Amino acid sequence: MDEINEVYDKLGGIISKDDFTRKVEEKVEQMSGLCDTKTAAMLVAHDLGVSDAGDNQLQKISGITANSGNVKFIAKVMSVFPAKEFNRNDGTIGRVANIMVADETGSVRLTLWDDRADLVKTGEIEVGQTYQIAGYVKEGYSGVEVNIGNNGVFCQSDENIEARIDSKQIKDIQNGMGDLNIRARILDISDIRTFNKKDGSTGKVANILIGDETGKIRVTLWDEMADLTTELEIDNSVEIINGYARENNFNQQVEMQVGNRSTISKIEDEVEFKEDFTSISDIIPGESYSISGQVSGLGEMREFNRDDGTVNMVSNIYVSDDTGRIRIALWGDHALLVDQLDIDMAVEIIDAFSKSGFNDEIELSAGNRTKINIR
Repeated sequence: MDEINEVYDKLGGIISKDDFTRKVEEKVEQMSGLCDTKTAAMLVAHDLGVSDAGDNQLQKISGITANSGNVKFIAKVMSVFPAKEFNRNDGTIGRVANIMVADETGSVRLTLWDDRADLVKTGEIEVGQTYQIAGYVKEGYSGVEVNIGNNGVFCQSDENIEARIDSKQIKDIQNGMGDLNIRARILDISDIRTFNKKDGSTGKVANILIGDETGKIRVTLWDEMADLTTELEIDNSVEIINGYARENNFNQQVEMQVGNRSTISKIEDEVEFKEDFTSISDIIPGESYSISGQVSGLGEMREFNRDDGTVNMVSNIYVSDDTGRIRIALWGDHALLVDQLDIDMAVEIIDAFSKSGFNDEIELSAGNRTKINIR
């Protein structure tokens, strides 16, 4: 027992004494008596990420890189993602789950395998719990992640630590970015829509528009995540963890995607947002703009048949500010606003798309992604 205590005392508390003793006994049995207790304890220490049992320093998450190899640290659970099963090449079924953990220096994704993944499936891992962790680092699907297998350490700790999630500002989001964490205010929420997937199943999708002090971005939520929009309200502050950025093929604008590897939740902190209005004279084709001005012209509403046989509506208005005047095409339900507007009435047109219209004059198109405020 003294041999076990000698090695355990140098591990820095990354595992409980009982768990360490159990692992040593399992190692002795696994080696069929080919090693003594102390050697087994050293081998277990190595499995826990301690190549030299005299090295008892815990790491901070900010120091973990793709080349870190075996690491050990203490962190708090920030989000838990559903466990999944998969078929191995040998015909057996494996289990895997992901959680996001953080300390005061940053956050990192943990990938839990098999028995460890079952802790997610049974609900034993909860947000807010603190764990002692030892595993190996590799470059994962969405960045650096720490893998915890049966030889790793993942046990609860009573240590009280501060936790910080690294968040991006909206202005810094670029196409192709993954593992995005962001805190923002909800500006708009769409209805949930259903669609048929290639495998014949039915999918769900919804959109929200979010903003922070640096800008705004549209977020697409898929399947189970789309249902969360029924729990959200405009002006709620939310935190999105592990979204990814992708360019919209229609308007070439970067948007965020939120699927089953992501989480979105309301937060108490109030996120500031202020709409950025563009002067009419600065508008160029091919971009999305928000403008504020006065109605300076009104057209009539007309109906027309789409290619699919359905009926749509369109009307035109003109809006002016101190720098110029621009025509705005109002589509769908927006077209009905022409009967509520009068000349010189103040309006805000939020997120309308610019294009070259008649005689190459620039105009704005207000579709289902546009919000119109009459002031």
